[in-house]
Order: sequence, then structure tokens, then C-alpha cells
Amino acid sequence: MIPLGWTLMLSAILFTIGVVGVLVRRNALIISMSVELMLNSANLAMVAFSSVLKSFEGQIFVFFVIAVAAAEVAVGLA
Repeated sequence: MIPLGWTLMLSAILFTIGVVGVLVRRNALIISMSVELMLNSANLAMVAFSSVLKSFEGQIFVFFVIAVAAAEVAVGLA
């Protein structure tokens, strides 16, 4: 099992990359990709905490967040 600290560190690094992408880039597609990266880093942290707490609620919530993000991208690119 991967320690909680490592997954939270990876989540923080991914979130930082996403924030830098939003602040530096001006292309709307790249900004939306950076926002998706920040959402995925938050999802990773939620799954890590859910795994430590031995609970499925966090994983179910992450599933719904991913579904909403996919619908958002489909509407945004259309």
C-alpha cells in the first residue's frame, strides 16, 4: 500500500502544475486542461483519504466528479 504522504505530495504537485498552467497560459484549451488537472489532483487526494479511512463514499464522489467533468468537456468543445 502506498503511504498517504506520497499520494498527497503527488496531488499537491499536480495541483501546482495546474495552477501554473492557468496563470501562465492564455489559450482557452490549455487553461481548461489545467483546470482538469487541478480537479484530478483533488480527486487523487480524496481517493487517498478514502482508502486510509476504509470508506467508499470518497471514491463514489470522485466517480461523480469525473462524470460531471467529462460532460463539461463535451459541452465546452462542442
